Amino acid sequence: MAELQQDIWSRWLLNRRFGGDPERLTQVLDYLYPVRDKVLSHINLEGGRTLLDVGCGDGLIAFGALEKFETGQVIFSDISDDLLHHVQSLARNMNLLHRCEFVRASADDLGVFENESVDAVTTRSVLIYVYAKQQAFKEFHRVLKPGGQLSIFEPINRFAYPEPMGRFSGYDVTPIDTLAEKLKAVYRRIQPPDTDPMTDFDERDLVTCAEKAGFSSINVELQIEVKPPENSDWYTFLQAAANPKVPSVEEAMQQAFTLGETETFTSYLRPLVESKQGIRRSAVAYLWAVK
Repeated sequence: MAELQQDIWSRWLLNRRFGGDPERLTQVLDYLYPVRDKVLSHINLEGGRTLLDVGCGDGLIAFGALEKFETGQVIFSDISDDLLHHVQSLARNMNLLHRCEFVRASADDLGVFENESVDAVTTRSVLIYVYAKQQAFKEFHRVLKPGGQLSIFEPINRFAYPEPMGRFSGYDVTPIDTLAEKLKAVYRRIQPPDTDPMTDFDERDLVTCAEKAGFSSINVELQIEVKPPENSDWYTFLQAAANPKVPSVEEAMQQAFTLGETETFTSYLRPLVESKQGIRRSAVAYLWAVK
């Protein structure tokens, strides 16, 4: 599938999130495999039970469940036809089609699924794209059987975004803050911090949504990291996009800067990136609950 024919979700997951850099992809996967394992540690598909993986993406959680629970059935659900085709092709190559179903649906509208029809629901970095988060939790609760298990993972972007003046992507840009603010304005226009679903919630809001939806035995684990960046490749830094809806740094620079401003910004920031002279701040939350 040519990249230009793919939707934004498929383009980002399969290429843009790691800037087309295979080494960076390895780093991303090294981070995501433990996430997958932790999400799956809170569900049980033994005895032929069924998992609905909402926003399955490239299949990280769903394929992990198929491997961990040899008799379990998995429904791959996503809003992206391209990603559903992708994971269906992977399942076919792995001889797993007999244990899989592929359904197009959004997290806040699972109307294609009957009430109390699945034993577990999982998500990974899905609610950050959903405005109607309470409705999504209501749908998770509706489709679960009594005693069914919910296990989700969500970045808490409010912890580190928006960055204060003098910081860009974790780097101290005080000497070129005027340019940095022009660049940050590109991202703020696309994703306003106060109203965008990526930044309009924290871990306490997830608990509130779960309680209002009717879940019991709700557990949340918050993990915070403040550490130097792992990647030092300037071109990967330029070409990677933080999420499917925003431009890469290089694309944002093309929108915000003149040629001279690009040169000034690059000459200052590139040495910092290549020497890892930044601080990466991040927070994520795991939530698991029972219906």
